[in-house]
Amino acid sequence: MSGAVYLVGAGPGAPDLLTLRAANVLARADIVFHDALVHPDTLALAERAIKVAVGKRSGKHSTAQRFINKQLIDAAHKYTTVVRLKGGDPMLFGRAQEEIDALTAAGITLEIVPGVSAAFAASADLQVSLTRRALARSVVFATPREAAGSRENTWAKAAAAADTAVLYMAAGEAQAVRTALIAKGVPSSRPAVIVENASSATPSVFATTVGELPAAAQRVGAGPALVMVGEIYAQHHAQPNTRELQALAALAAVSAATS
Repeated sequence: MSGAVYLVGAGPGAPDLLTLRAANVLARADIVFHDALVHPDTLALAERAIKVAVGKRSGKHSTAQRFINKQLIDAAHKYTTVVRLKGGDPMLFGRAQEEIDALTAAGITLEIVPGVSAAFAASADLQVSLTRRALARSVVFATPREAAGSRENTWAKAAAAADTAVLYMAAGEAQAVRTALIAKGVPSSRPAVIVENASSATPSVFATTVGELPAAAQRVGAGPALVMVGEIYAQHHAQPNTRELQALAALAAVSAATS
């Protein structure tokens, strides 16, 4: 028996941003290998499937990629429909190529189901387009994260050259990001925004600058966060962040209830 493996994008978090194709594949799934941050309501769509957590979180125990590859191959020899459910889009910072290569070498039938990446969800939350006529004509998606033994990471050069830079897995390395961008000629005053929990009911927005990125990053919680840099974010600079607004609203509600 040889089944098919589907690399499915779970989107940025909100279950209702899942594509119809992804929902249909999940409904047919026999087994789902899922990332750590996939929403429980998204997993619930795979009602009859076995769920196996194989997520990778920085600084926490995670499943080795070679073991994930083996699990997918073994599952395809046992089940008809195997789903590898990845946050965002499978083809962007999701190690998809390693799984594609392993499955292809093993002769396993493979299909990719795209998803909404966090950059687009964060832009929707901000209501700021990644591109803008006469101001932002180029966009770079990059990450400062480096795997052991990898070749030199040129992310800072690419980010500095772009009108808009979206940095994945960067909030936890804000000091290094600040240093690298400034070294490549990015002014410390260039506007930046950190968006935490994009697409959720309560996203947090931290407006800052490249020079103040480390201080802003210290206010970010445990949720997934994107660092976005460019002049298009100037309108958010010096505005209260979403978390502060929520705290003020909660205090106001408590005050009103006790008065």
